[in-house]
Amino acid sequence: MRVLIVNTSEKTGGAAVAANRLLDALNNNGVKAKMLVRDKLSDDITVVGLPQTPWRQWSFIWERLVVFFHLHFSKHHLYEIDIANAGTDITRLREFREADIIHLHWINQGMLSLKVIRKILDSNKAVVWTMHDIWPASSICHYSRGCNYFKSHCHNCQLLPGGGYDNDLASKVWQAKKRMLADRNIMFVACSKWLEGEVKRSALLVGQSITNIPNPIDTRVFCPGDKREARMAAGLPLDKRVILFVSQKVTDKRKGMEFFVGALERLVERNPDVKDNTVVAILGGHAEDVADQLALPSFPLGYVSDERRIVSIYNSADAFVLPSLEDNLPNTIMEAMACGVPCVGFKVGGIPEMIDHRRNGYVAAVRDADDLAEGISWVLDPSHHAELSAEAVRKVSVRYSQHSVAMKYIEVYNQAIAFKRYRI
Repeated sequence: MRVLIVNTSEKTGGAAVAANRLLDALNNNGVKAKMLVRDKLSDDITVVGLPQTPWRQWSFIWERLVVFFHLHFSKHHLYEIDIANAGTDITRLREFREADIIHLHWINQGMLSLKVIRKILDSNKAVVWTMHDIWPASSICHYSRGCNYFKSHCHNCQLLPGGGYDNDLASKVWQAKKRMLADRNIMFVACSKWLEGEVKRSALLVGQSITNIPNPIDTRVFCPGDKREARMAAGLPLDKRVILFVSQKVTDKRKGMEFFVGALERLVERNPDVKDNTVVAILGGHAEDVADQLALPSFPLGYVSDERRIVSIYNSADAFVLPSLEDNLPNTIMEAMACGVPCVGFKVGGIPEMIDHRRNGYVAAVRDADDLAEGISWVLDPSHHAELSAEAVRKVSVRYSQHSVAMKYIEVYNQAIAFKRYRI
């Protein structure tokens, strides 16, 4: 079985990380897999970059220009909207022709257009699409922000100026997606049970096959290590408790930094002594922009791309906190748990599927900084910290291991091939 994984980036973003890990998981479990990307950064021979053509860059620029126009030339939401009006025709590539399965992931920002996806669906290839957010089941957004129009017909989009209107850009892209999917079948895979439940309500995907499979992680890489060595390497104090916050861009409002700030304030109010024995490490872009806002001594570590250094930073922590307001199945929580770090997060998206409340971490009420503070305090309690850590490692090894996830995908691939043959 030959699988071609298609994703915009090789390394940047959560979907790229997940797609890369799946690539390794499949190749380690008997599947011949390659990955096709627009932005190739490594010399990995299993990863193929799109041909260098002028149109490749123009696809991204043209889409942004159209979105910019519909935003009335405002940059607000410019990179939160994708319309897939331009992209590269990958059906002509040798890697496409050789594959039995075309496995789409995050293919936005000029990678594939809706017309190209339709061409892929009209080929003799079985197609699987892993959804890292709701975009394949909605119109132009990646996170619905409480909007339910995708359950009937996207229009009046809140991301557009004035909240959009009946026949706005969202409505037009919705119709284009309906035409793309008309009388065609895709095996859709959501990364979490939560997202599966959401997309099954989409009027766009009526009649399509939808299931859920979590992202994999290599537990030989992400695993518990020596805490003292990790702290020395990161420049963190050896005699304090360390709370870790990680995000690609820590100022992203969706990641809930304002609630993290509030929770730490409440933590200090309840127990002023915590300032003497606890610090915060912040990993991600713009970490220095928020360090001064926190009620505890803070260590901004910046953006780190080296995987082994990231693992070491996780191993320096006593607790990991990610108060996301919308999220699917955060890689960061999985990574922290694999390193034996108890996690605290809000009860949103796929987070409650990862954190088992008071077994390997703490699930706080949504947007409740008081409960978030309670959760941080609880997981730091030394009386049960070792048990929480062991349970976190066990959960990852059972549910998110390479072998477990690869076997589930192989089953989906076989179903997709069988269904394609039946339709032919």
